[in-house]
Amino acid sequence: MQALPRENLRQLQLLLQGMTALHTDTQDASTLSPPHERALARALKLANSETPDGLIPWAAQDAAEQLPTEPGQAWAWLTPCHWAMGHLHATLSDPAALALGENESRTLLAIMQPYFASDGLTLHYLNPERWLAEGELLRHLPSASLDRVMARNVDAWLPKASAAPDAGPAARTLLRLQNEMQMLLYTHPLNDLRQSRQQLPVNSFWLSATGALPAACGVAPTGITAPRHLAQAVFNEDWLAYEKAWGLLDHEAIAPLLARQRAGDTVQLTLCGEHSAQTFATSPKSLRSTITNFFAKKSVLEILKNL
Repeated sequence: MQALPRENLRQLQLLLQGMTALHTDTQDASTLSPPHERALARALKLANSETPDGLIPWAAQDAAEQLPTEPGQAWAWLTPCHWAMGHLHATLSDPAALALGENESRTLLAIMQPYFASDGLTLHYLNPERWLAEGELLRHLPSASLDRVMARNVDAWLPKASAAPDAGPAARTLLRLQNEMQMLLYTHPLNDLRQSRQQLPVNSFWLSATGALPAACGVAPTGITAPRHLAQAVFNEDWLAYEKAWGLLDHEAIAPLLARQRAGDTVQLTLCGEHSAQTFATSPKSLRSTITNFFAKKSVLEILKNL
């Protein structure tokens, strides 16, 4: 962030000058659910401060919106992926780099389904890069977000067999399924064909977004957006794209918020990093001059570095 040109953040600086800090969520960078997911889940009324780490029910929300489901079922996202095997550990590659087609993805789901079914899990196709898994095993099983794991050693993020009593057996089952799928996929003809086309093989999967929707899930507000340009550039280690993404964010996402704020609307903005998420909201006019003076002295980069 120190290398970012200050002019790329001009709109953000002006927006913050009319805002006050509402909430800060700071936790260790080893949490399974990263700050941006915790903040988004709270905004969408999917989670609150009591929600256990790694149990934001994103998959259950998808299932409720896209499948005929019974209330209270437990779900997870299952992502076909490639683990790059090194001498000491495996690294999870960006699943988008697989460029899976629908036919390939459905074929993989069909060959993997019987193994999951034997453990009480049903797989549902959602899109080529993401399936849904359904089963009681997933209700209390904490899982790491893909955003925590991509381009990192998977060992630190796999479910722990030594987890709490209500999650330990599920973790052991998932680790066994990981091993079974790696053996199944290693010699599968679909991967032979992919490698003949210079494509990465699908040699594993990642389970995330586990849990069930809370019984009193509120109605989510509208108008919430969560741009992904910055995160995608980081996962691709494309630092030119990362710098450009800040400019796009400032002009395409922040500028409209600034215009609304200047027109008298109350708007909110949450800035997120590896450790923290900080939420700001339009301040009352009586406080504007004091807050403007504060943000005039404190640059946006200083705020971002503390996230």
